[in-house]
Amino acid sequence: MMSTEQDSTFEDSTETTPAEIGHTIGSSTTSSSPGAGFYFQYAVLVVGIVGAATNGLVLYAMLASKQHKKHVLIFNQNVFDLVNCLFMIARFSVILRSIYLSGTGGYWLCLAILSSAGSYVTFTGSLINLAGISVERYLKIVHDKWAKKKLRDWMVYAAIVCAWISGISITAATIIPTTAVVNGVCYSVTFFSSTAARKAYALWDFISFYAIILLILIFCYGRILMAVRRQAKVMAAHGTDGSNTAQDQSNKMQTSVIKTMILVSGLYAVTAAPVFMYSLYYSFHPQLTIDQNGLYALMSTAYIYVCANPFIYATKFDPVKRVLLGLIPCKKNTGA
Repeated sequence: MMSTEQDSTFEDSTETTPAEIGHTIGSSTTSSSPGAGFYFQYAVLVVGIVGAATNGLVLYAMLASKQHKKHVLIFNQNVFDLVNCLFMIARFSVILRSIYLSGTGGYWLCLAILSSAGSYVTFTGSLINLAGISVERYLKIVHDKWAKKKLRDWMVYAAIVCAWISGISITAATIIPTTAVVNGVCYSVTFFSSTAARKAYALWDFISFYAIILLILIFCYGRILMAVRRQAKVMAAHGTDGSNTAQDQSNKMQTSVIKTMILVSGLYAVTAAPVFMYSLYYSFHPQLTIDQNGLYALMSTAYIYVCANPFIYATKFDPVKRVLLGLIPCKKNTGA
């Protein structure tokens, strides 16, 4: 379907030049001589393996502690991160083999693995799910009476299905039309019908998956922290000195969840900013680019988010932390 014959239509199908494509976020290129980019690819492969292992451990800990039933959306968030890491491993394993793509098989390998379509599905879905977690926490804490009456389990599961379907649909609509194989190399999110289309996509992507998500996180957790402070003042005024053990335990668990999700949200805000900013700026000023090493440095910050999340859950989410500590041999021996 896609072959080197595309060279004749390369200039006609998009206003992006080959030099500009080399700097496009998401393009999969390989180099014949080892350099910083070559070693970065190996480093990302290792990071993906570590991320898959740690996310897998967190999922196991949530299952063992029965927290997957109490915090379904948080469990789904880690599923997204695990699948993202698996796609990352698959992509860079193929990239490091420097396969020359040709014919129908080359196109599908490009589309399924090298285009980052799988990672984009899970990354986009995880952002929608992250917003869903924030809204759920907000309703249960700030509007607890309403949530007890109106919020049902089916709504939470519907939000999970929506996150997955949205991730798949958005990826299909954006990756497939803009991905192609040129001279045996896979280029993704590159072949736009016009410069205006490329700018519109970059602007929509930035607003939808950074600005709006960030506003939701700030609003929800800002209101949550205000509500928690008010509750603490009320309890202090009534002199409740731990008389209700069950309530204290519930409040401690709620605080643990809030701290965990605030850290996860803050990590996203920091690590996603460089890539989103560069992608948006480059779309409007393609003549102003950074070198390959700089691009890899930007991309590496985005991978930090997916791979660092399990460490946050392991250190801040108490039920998960207890199960993981129980897996350490020295802890078991000490307890014996």
